[in-house]
Amino acid sequence: MPELPEVETIVKGLRPLIKDRYITDITISEKKIIAHPAADEFKNEAVGRKIVDITRRGKYIIIELENDKEMIIHLRMTGKLLVKQCEKFRDKHTHVVFHLDNGQELRFNNIRKFGRIYLIDKDQPGKAGGYAELGPEPLSDDLSLDDFKEMFKNRRGVIKSLLMNQKFIAGIGNIYADEILFRSGIDPERKADTLTEPEIEKIYRSMREILKKGIIYGGTTFSDYVNAFGEKGSFQEELQIYQKAGEKCCRCGSTIKKKKVGGRGSYYCPNCQK
Repeated sequence: MPELPEVETIVKGLRPLIKDRYITDITISEKKIIAHPAADEFKNEAVGRKIVDITRRGKYIIIELENDKEMIIHLRMTGKLLVKQCEKFRDKHTHVVFHLDNGQELRFNNIRKFGRIYLIDKDQPGKAGGYAELGPEPLSDDLSLDDFKEMFKNRRGVIKSLLMNQKFIAGIGNIYADEILFRSGIDPERKADTLTEPEIEKIYRSMREILKKGIIYGGTTFSDYVNAFGEKGSFQEELQIYQKAGEKCCRCGSTIKKKKVGGRGSYYCPNCQK
């Protein structure tokens, strides 16, 4: 599933391509992808509106429309947003097409059909799945180290599951959680209430450094993820721990292990992470 760096990369690519464009028509071939409102109403509400901006919140893409409407898009496992000329071939996994006033199309491509699109009033975020319940943004200037430490009070779950809890902090998934904890020297199964203040500070700084680096490298591609231009990310070449079970740790030379944490495959160095 695309995480914060992948979604941010998509947003940055889309912004100059679709901002200030008008939606002239919408073609919907898979109605279940339109989660709210019903597909016909969705089309009636969105067609004719100007795209004011495109932003991100956690793993959600937000297409801001005029008159305080927002289109909230969650890519889930295999979703893609691509801008193409209207005469370009559409493959069978293109399920929603936004026709723009410059002759281009914004295409929502989703092999597994898990992605969802919502159209809501700006002041009604609760109508867009878990969007309204998202925790703070990990790269926001408003999230200070002291704020981050405060978030750990009365938290007793394992640290990896906590970092992946979108209500706790928004945008981190399996890949980046493993990388953050490796850089921090923290075992993914450590209980949050056993972490010291210096350890929480390490997590905070590692989180910000790794997510920023992930954005610089255009995200991580193992299979499906591509940016708005159909290009793969390259951060997979910079990963130090994720999907490296059986390889030598780049720090100590010990063998990297894999275990289940919160039902997710987790990679760690038993020597470096405590």
